[in-house]
Amino acid sequence: MPDSPNRLPANFPFGQSACWWPDPGATATSRLGRFMGRNGIPDLATLHRRSVDEPEWFWSAVLDDLGVRFREPYRQVMDTSAGLPFTRWCVGGRMNVVDSLLDRWVEAGSGDRTAFRFENEAGETARMSYAELLEAVSRCSGALRDLGVGRGDVVGLFLPMVPELAVVFLATVRIGAIVLPLFSGYGPDAVAARLRDSGARLLVTCDGARRRGRSAPMKPVADEALASCPDVGRVLVVRVTGEPVAMRPDRDTWWHELVYGHPPDGPSADTAAEDPLMIIYTSGTTGRPKGAVHTHCGFPVKAAQDMMHAMDLRQDEVMWWMTDMGWMMGPWLVFGTLMAGASMLFYDGSPDWPDPGRPWAVVERHGVTHLGLSPVLVRSLQTHGTDPVRRHDLSSLRAAASTGSPWDPDAWTWLFRDVLGGTRPILNYSGGTEISGGIVCGNFLTPLKPCSFSGPVPGMHADVVDDQGRSVRGTVGELVLRGPWIGMTRGFWRDPERYLETYWSRFDDVWLHGDFAAVDDDGLWYILGRSDDTLKIAGKRVGPSEVESVLNADPAVLDSVAIGVPDDVKGEALVVVCVLRPGRAPDENLRTRLVSLLTDRLGKPLAPRALRFADTLPKTRNGKVMRRLVRSAWLGLDPGDVSSLEDPDALDAIRRAV
Repeated sequence: MPDSPNRLPANFPFGQSACWWPDPGATATSRLGRFMGRNGIPDLATLHRRSVDEPEWFWSAVLDDLGVRFREPYRQVMDTSAGLPFTRWCVGGRMNVVDSLLDRWVEAGSGDRTAFRFENEAGETARMSYAELLEAVSRCSGALRDLGVGRGDVVGLFLPMVPELAVVFLATVRIGAIVLPLFSGYGPDAVAARLRDSGARLLVTCDGARRRGRSAPMKPVADEALASCPDVGRVLVVRVTGEPVAMRPDRDTWWHELVYGHPPDGPSADTAAEDPLMIIYTSGTTGRPKGAVHTHCGFPVKAAQDMMHAMDLRQDEVMWWMTDMGWMMGPWLVFGTLMAGASMLFYDGSPDWPDPGRPWAVVERHGVTHLGLSPVLVRSLQTHGTDPVRRHDLSSLRAAASTGSPWDPDAWTWLFRDVLGGTRPILNYSGGTEISGGIVCGNFLTPLKPCSFSGPVPGMHADVVDDQGRSVRGTVGELVLRGPWIGMTRGFWRDPERYLETYWSRFDDVWLHGDFAAVDDDGLWYILGRSDDTLKIAGKRVGPSEVESVLNADPAVLDSVAIGVPDDVKGEALVVVCVLRPGRAPDENLRTRLVSLLTDRLGKPLAPRALRFADTLPKTRNGKVMRRLVRSAWLGLDPGDVSSLEDPDALDAIRRAV
């Protein structure tokens, strides 16, 4: 079992009592309940069994229920002839998902409904109806074509959560190009690595972002990244802060000069259901970041199904997930809310600025019905007590939702009791970038215990298994999926072998997700942390190799290792250990320089909690650093099996560094 956060009861997650019960009429009134009723299904357990036993029936029913538009109907909803890892979906169908997100609502007479809401740190707000958003997207589509972007081209988006981001995101998909969302806090190395790997032709960025009342430059970061990205021939720049920035006339164009006055474009591009619409990078334990490929009939459908069936998001309701577009919850927010005919909220800024009551003020101001936030943020807000919460009317909230890292019962209980009044559920949600949403989620139909999930989302053939791949209950095991689902990544960009190795190599035809999980005696599920080396810091994933490559490039560093350790606020914190080159001695100036190097290259959210120096690192005989042993030495745990360790004294070197 992974190391648990502080304050966990000794028997966690087992032996708890339910603390929230659904409304007796929820099945009849919820979107999921109505879906079951239309298909003659008596209860949730029956639905889940049928969804995994008859996936062709289930996903076809989901597509109908969501109202997904097809220009040419699919001949077959799923085709596994190439093997489960490479299942094809909506075979023969032609669709551009933007038609289902925008055009259909406008054509149905719902163009006046609010599609998009915005607020920034300065308190500035904006709204767009479905009709207004469609017009803005159409103008941007034409502007992108003027820049030479066409079907199959990759467009990098390096922007904060501003209105232009929603517009260009949808416009890119509308013209048949491929979105590459980038975390707005990345440093130049991280941006450049993803632009190069994807082969992006256009980058959309801005002068800077506002953070805690100050301007954080973004165009200079982009310029530095682009120095090593010759394939990016054009840059579109949004004016956000008004700070002066360098512009290259042969490459850079201001958004306001090109897009605002551009005439609306024609219809959306004619794309196949399985054409790629997005590459979103997630970091692994070794090698370069992995580009998960998603299609028109994949990610948007799964995101919308989760929102509408598990979270019961309805038309005219407001979903606000505190996110960045570089995290999969950003695209998830856009696709899911618009497919549901609901309203998304973008907030650009720090959630506790200028005071810790800001999230609750935003909920009140915009009538938020579904609030998505991370356990990390809740732990931070909890330190300020309940006064900031009680100053605001939160009666619009139907539920809170959470993802990004495991809960501890103390923070979960604070959110449930002091924010939701003990009467509205926390829809715990866990899946990933490669999933297009959730494997497991809370819902409005199942009683909940602290930190629990109701169970797998319908259509997700999830299980918890032991080291031999056998199902287990009442104990901790590995989270797996025993069947394909429509939102599954179509593989890693230009790297199918790595995709197979990452998820499908442990057990035959079984997806190994890399999370520890458990199911209790009442059938409630729990996610208990990562079972692989991937670091997940404040909800942001980063591969240890990305951290190590930055450090190893410094002339003083011979070798390094990055690990994650438990952290009460972030869930996981970064710790690094460096081995210096001969003749270099450790000192505080060097330590400060290396910490600054990491924050400059990878972004401030990934700043290490500690950086230490050691004489050597524990490695296998073939030279692979054994991060598991570094972590156990750091935490003072039993190292377990050390039979593959080349030099047993290396563990003592780590202990001395600690």
